[in-house]
Amino acid sequence: MPTNFTVVPVEARAGVDGDGSGDDAAERTEAPGIPPGVECERPNSGDGTPRESSPFIGSVDMERDSYYEGKNMALFEEEMDSNPMVSSLLNKLATYTNLSQGVVEHEEDEDSRRREAKAPRMGTFIGVYLPCLQNILGVILFLRLTWIVGAAGVLESFLIVSMCCTCTLLTAISMSAIATNGVVPAGGSYYMISRSLGPEFGGAVGLCFYLGTTFAGAMYILGTIEIFLTYISPGAALFHAEGAGGEAAAMLHNMRVYGTCTLALMAVVVFVGVKYVNKLALVFLACVVLSILAIYAGVIKTAFDPPDIPVCLLGNRTLAKHSFDTCAKVHMVNNGSAIVTTALWGLFCNGSSSSATCDQYFMQNNVTEIQGIPGVASGVFLANLWSTYSDKGAFVEKEGVLAVPVPDESRASGLPYVLTDITTYFTLLVGIYFPSVTGIMAGSNRSGDLKDAQKSIPTGTILAIVTTSLIYLSCIVLFGACIEGVVLRDKFGEALQGNLVIGMLAWPSPWVIVIGSFFSTCGAGLQSLTGAPRLLQAIARDGIVPFLQVFGHGKSNGEPTWALLLTAFICETGILIASLDSVAPILSMFFLMCYLFVNLACAVQTLLRTPNWRPRFKFYHWTLSFLGMSLCLALMFICSWYYALFAMLIAGCIYKYIEYRGAEKEWGDGIRGLSLNAARYALLRVEHGPPHTKNWRPQVLVMLNLDAEQAVKHPRLLSFTSQLKAGKGLTIVGSVLEGTFLDKHAEAQRAEENIRALMGVEKTKGFCQLVVSSSLRDGTSHLIQSAGLGGMKHNTVLMAWPQAWKQADNPFSWKNFVDTVRDTTAAHQALLVAKNIDAFPQNQERLGEGHIDVWWIVHDGGMLMLLPFLLRQHKVWRKCRMRIFTVAQEADNSIQMKKDLQMFLYHLRISAEVEVVEMVENDISAFTYEKTLMMEQRSQMLRQMQLSKTEQEREAQLIHDRNTAAHAAGATRSQAPPTPDKVQMTWTKEKLTAERHKDKSAGSAAGFRDLFSLKPDQSNVRRMHTAVKLNGVVLAKSQDAQLVLLNMPGPPRNRQGDENYMEFLEVLTEGLNRVLLVRGGGREVITIYS
Repeated sequence: MPTNFTVVPVEARAGVDGDGSGDDAAERTEAPGIPPGVECERPNSGDGTPRESSPFIGSVDMERDSYYEGKNMALFEEEMDSNPMVSSLLNKLATYTNLSQGVVEHEEDEDSRRREAKAPRMGTFIGVYLPCLQNILGVILFLRLTWIVGAAGVLESFLIVSMCCTCTLLTAISMSAIATNGVVPAGGSYYMISRSLGPEFGGAVGLCFYLGTTFAGAMYILGTIEIFLTYISPGAALFHAEGAGGEAAAMLHNMRVYGTCTLALMAVVVFVGVKYVNKLALVFLACVVLSILAIYAGVIKTAFDPPDIPVCLLGNRTLAKHSFDTCAKVHMVNNGSAIVTTALWGLFCNGSSSSATCDQYFMQNNVTEIQGIPGVASGVFLANLWSTYSDKGAFVEKEGVLAVPVPDESRASGLPYVLTDITTYFTLLVGIYFPSVTGIMAGSNRSGDLKDAQKSIPTGTILAIVTTSLIYLSCIVLFGACIEGVVLRDKFGEALQGNLVIGMLAWPSPWVIVIGSFFSTCGAGLQSLTGAPRLLQAIARDGIVPFLQVFGHGKSNGEPTWALLLTAFICETGILIASLDSVAPILSMFFLMCYLFVNLACAVQTLLRTPNWRPRFKFYHWTLSFLGMSLCLALMFICSWYYALFAMLIAGCIYKYIEYRGAEKEWGDGIRGLSLNAARYALLRVEHGPPHTKNWRPQVLVMLNLDAEQAVKHPRLLSFTSQLKAGKGLTIVGSVLEGTFLDKHAEAQRAEENIRALMGVEKTKGFCQLVVSSSLRDGTSHLIQSAGLGGMKHNTVLMAWPQAWKQADNPFSWKNFVDTVRDTTAAHQALLVAKNIDAFPQNQERLGEGHIDVWWIVHDGGMLMLLPFLLRQHKVWRKCRMRIFTVAQEADNSIQMKKDLQMFLYHLRISAEVEVVEMVENDISAFTYEKTLMMEQRSQMLRQMQLSKTEQEREAQLIHDRNTAAHAAGATRSQAPPTPDKVQMTWTKEKLTAERHKDKSAGSAAGFRDLFSLKPDQSNVRRMHTAVKLNGVVLAKSQDAQLVLLNMPGPPRNRQGDENYMEFLEVLTEGLNRVLLVRGGGREVITIYS
């Protein structure tokens, strides 16, 4: 790809040197023409063409030509602030550099990027290939690979290495696709995973990767100490074995003490001079390369000159050569004239004399000596093909050697046998081996220092994996072909007088391997202690895990001091385990978890086919990523199922913590795209028809009213919603602003922010939908019709009772309410109206003993039964008991009604008290008659007020039309001579008032006389009678209830009686504290069937 380019401007531009020409251009575009009075000569370039349109470069007079700059783009001048010109964008891209920035995203670091940047220097070989090589080849190769080959055999070892290397190769392919999908700033694998899978997965996997790197540091330190105490200086041990069988415990204590001291020393080195660690990386790499070359050289040498490394066997049991030199029971002295027992005899017998009592197995079996490294041409390869697993404490025995077994042998400790220190099996060896193939992220972690990261990361990483895989596989074959099986299974080289097995194979000296492996493991530990704190600092600075933010700070130069302290503390826990074989499976889990999510990220992005997924690396496929993900998961459970579950539990806990408490980040991640695809699929599935009655639940549209400051008037409505829904189903919080969208855009945005903030406070999980409409009535109707998407539409509308419907300053507020009731009925949606909503409990309150009373007057599909059941699921209403009242007429059998209702509730599995209230027919009281009369008088007055308003509007329109005609006539007269016989009418305020009252005075007086001579309508009297009677019964039974649910009667078919309908509802609920009026949607919502 081109790394630099030049944009040649066609027209000369003033201020090219960056002296603020942008501001001048902006000022000039305000006046695209040349100001009057300014003489501007257009210079010619020799071709007769004015300079303004000349295609040649080099202006003679920049100042004179500056008036014309930007005129070609004048059509877009108002968009320049938000949408820069392409030339400006390309100029920024040309000066871009991907220097290491920690985890601050490149979009947020424009100011610091303007300073001069040093050119990236590292290419594929130095920047990616060698670091990966150094990280992959390490402690397991030198200390455990021979033992793995001896225990598992060549075939199963080949299988172990093949599985692990295939896993890392597939992960590298997925990582290459992600790394080449755009510029990857410094941050490596954490950056790639978090930006591909989102902050939750990114934080969880980033912390797992951090823990894996930290435990890797502990493993390298333990390996360093094991090499030092076992092969370099065994005499430096502080603890020694007390009694027989105490060697293992003493070794663990030595590892803890020396490991802690080494960790402290390394932490000080990293804190003081991290740059020296980076400079020494090449030295550590040279140690690794020289050690591997020494191994291959030693293998070649064994083909024609095998080394003389004798191994002593007693029967078929391998003996540890610590306390004896001669592999024999006795030896001849004085030219064979005398037989003298050896030191070996003294170890198995209670004396040095030939008549001493000896171990029975020692007496019945011969001592033999074999070559530990017979060489490639010896044919030992066939004997090492198959596995030889054993239990802890078992003898390391050579197969094919005759031995006399001893019945009921008591395994006396203290005898110089080579014993297995742990129980070996296939899955254990997988867990111990896997850390030797980790380190494939080393190149991506240096992405900020690479010359071309999109080319170097895939090439270098895959080449490093192929190289190391070939090294491992060839070493397995060569170890099996050169080394005797009992020596391979001798983990600490006890049969070789405490020498490193792989060192004895090397040429020219075993010390090449010992010293090389010592420095390489020491360097790997330093690298881990250098990289892990920076990874933690990157996660902390992203702000996705709040409790880690303190670890984002460090020294003035950016070194992560606090993160280094935490890393050292976690690393110390690994060192206290003190066993390399126990620490290795732990870090295997964390690395496998990280690799699993790298593959998942690539598979998700590939399957979603997001427009931004355009990797430059083309050799990937979602099936490869899926295979790599499956292999990672399988290896996790193969290594250790309980470690795997524990690692997944840690990642899950971190995920949920970030989800609920972490900062919200929008990184355009694949999980969000996956959620959108899943939502689309689910919406298409639920599109086919309404849900079954068993699956019905209220999907609520909450209608909120806003005040002048766009704040919510009744926040308790959202509290009630969360209590009713408990986070289940669909909740849409809607509101309407009156006006036009262009004028009210800012207010609408502020109102939406206020609603979302309140939803967060009230813990209402749902969506916010705000509509700007020319009238509140139309906006409410639009919300009821169009809120939701596809099958995810609301089926219930929840709103507050309009308390101010009687106020004189707002005489028509009730019309919106009644029309909303009609809209919900027409849309077959249920309606819930909460009266006295401000008296409803908040989510923090806990109602004590009380009742939720249901007054079941007419059947509404079961809404009245379902709502109390849902409310009692919430802790606010949990202690309230449910009572159901129904009304019996004179012709009804109230006793039978009660039995039937109890049986109905039993089948519904709802526990509630049942009571049947009898309403006796009686005469209409004078109070009812008078209340109806007052209601109708008020309605008549409102109609006259509405009529007056209509007439005012009609007369105002008439005045406007006449004024328009008068202006038109005046314009005509200015062109033609005035005509004296035409007289212009002028409407003054007095004339208008007189004209309006002239015809209305008589009719108006008659209208108000009729107002006081009204007789109430008989149907209204009956309705009022029902409302008064029912209100009295409800007050008598439910005045102390915590909540009363009532059937809401429908509005009248005749729109003339809408205001009377409001009065009926007011009378029906008068005197009650908390009321929920319920109107069903015309379908059954509850069933007795399973």
